[in-house]
Amino acid sequence: MSTSKATSDVEEFARKAIDVLYGKDGKEIKDFRIREILPYSTGQIVAQGGLPNEDKRDAWDVQVTFLQNNIQYTVDLLVQDRDGQITNARLIDKMSPI
Repeated sequence: MSTSKATSDVEEFARKAIDVLYGKDGKEIKDFRIREILPYSTGQIVAQGGLPNEDKRDAWDVQVTFLQNNIQYTVDLLVQDRDGQITNARLIDKMSPI
């Protein structure tokens, strides 16, 4: 697998993860959007060096939104920089759009 250093690679890895996690049983995923991409350091401790930046990161914290069956989902993913593996995925919000 290629590295996820480029934003387009991170978006591709996030899209594949969402397809695997939520695209089952013929349920179509629509309006997939990257809401936020932030650098993430696995060993980050705010008291010992502040927030991670481009130089100190080893992963990306990616927040995505999409629609499925008229329900909007917001999911947070942790994409590893070296190989694009998703090491954490959590559902932040699930709601009916107005």
